[in-house]
Amino acid sequence: MTAPVFAPGATAVRRDVVHGRVWSAMPYTVLADDGATLTIAARPGTDSLVPARWAAAARAGGTRSGCIDDLAAGQWELDHWTWRDTVVVGRFTAGAPFSVHRFLTPEGRPLRWYVNFERPYRRTAIGVDTFDLFLDLVIDPDLSTYSWKDEDEYAQARRLGVVDEATHRQVDRARDLALAQLRDRSGPFAPEPDAWRLPPEGPLPVLPATALSTPAEGG
Repeated sequence: MTAPVFAPGATAVRRDVVHGRVWSAMPYTVLADDGATLTIAARPGTDSLVPARWAAAARAGGTRSGCIDDLAAGQWELDHWTWRDTVVVGRFTAGAPFSVHRFLTPEGRPLRWYVNFERPYRRTAIGVDTFDLFLDLVIDPDLSTYSWKDEDEYAQARRLGVVDEATHRQVDRARDLALAQLRDRSGPFAPEPDAWRLPPEGPLPVLPATALSTPAEGG
């Protein structure tokens, strides 16, 4: 089946899929899509599905280590989670080992850039499937400084075998690529202000009925 290209304003669902099961699912509004690069946005109030222990930890201000244990055991439940506080504009590029996101206030003030290391996406009938590899790179709004985030979760995922040695080597190469693009102001960090500005207001996207279908069923 030909991979779909999503029209501006359509809903695209980003899912984390592992062991043939959905680990998370969140709907976004499509801003642009050329078949290789998909740019999407989410606003506060968007309802998503996340691992139940992750949601409980987030509500209590605790750590997410328990949900990594669940992932390693192949046993988890999902719970609803409402996106809050910020607008996020994300870009997914075919073959890339990470996606790049810009966080803004609802009024449009830039807060930070965020590089999410993950498996290269696969298009589905409802959006894109990938899998978050826990490690993140957080960058100041002006791209001047950065810091690594969730290295403890990444180390736990390695210890438990969620991230194997081959994937770890891929992540190391992806780190180098992200830092090179940041240094050179290339790729997603090239000057392109219109692509990353506050998206227009509109109805919040919702998860389709097929959001929890297996990857084969979901497209």
